[in-house]
Amino acid sequence: MSLPLFLVESLDTEVLDGPEGHHAADVMRLRVGERLLLGDGRGGVASAVVRAVGRGRLDLVIEQRRYLDPPAPRLVVAQGIAKGDRGELAVQAMTEAGVDEIVPWPAARSVARWKDGRPLHRWRAAAREAAKQARRAWVPVVSDPLSTAELRPTFVLHEEATARLSTVELPVGDVVVVVGPEGGIAPEELAVFVAAGAVPVRLGDTVLRTSTAGVAALSVLSVRLGRW
Repeated sequence: MSLPLFLVESLDTEVLDGPEGHHAADVMRLRVGERLLLGDGRGGVASAVVRAVGRGRLDLVIEQRRYLDPPAPRLVVAQGIAKGDRGELAVQAMTEAGVDEIVPWPAARSVARWKDGRPLHRWRAAAREAAKQARRAWVPVVSDPLSTAELRPTFVLHEEATARLSTVELPVGDVVVVVGPEGGIAPEELAVFVAAGAVPVRLGDTVLRTSTAGVAALSVLSVRLGRW
């Protein structure tokens, strides 16, 4: 079983406390001599051994520190804002699948409308927790929302497209994929993306939910780019 990963501000710390310390000491009940990983979410990872256990904290001995370069090219998904917890489910799954950046997109057909910063906070929290679950050295960025005019996508997932993501020519550099909300992508939005140089693509013959389309696209791209 892989070692649990806890996120910290600095890999120089030898004390794990706060919410992460509570989870490690009081929930997971790690004991003296057990090993774990610390990550700063920016490529730094350290292996450590528990030296002492207190209430809501662990004292650690750092064994080794290392740094992992960020993946290249970057995989970015502009995720149409969805109602309920579907957006957070999409963020969680895409983080586990290796997305590097998620851009919330308030599409014309998005049922949900963000009126304050709480939904964005939940998306960022979902990405952070999923990155820990996946033992990722880099926590994906969840950016501020961008409008249709502000996005510069490479591909747009669309059920009426003829090109397939599995065979379409990939660009040199970052790949940006647009995933629509529950109601799909409006014709005028698709026209804006195509005018900006995006290529409409499909994954297959089935129509996926907004919460699963992004992770499916990432899976295809990860295989084609040699990540998987």
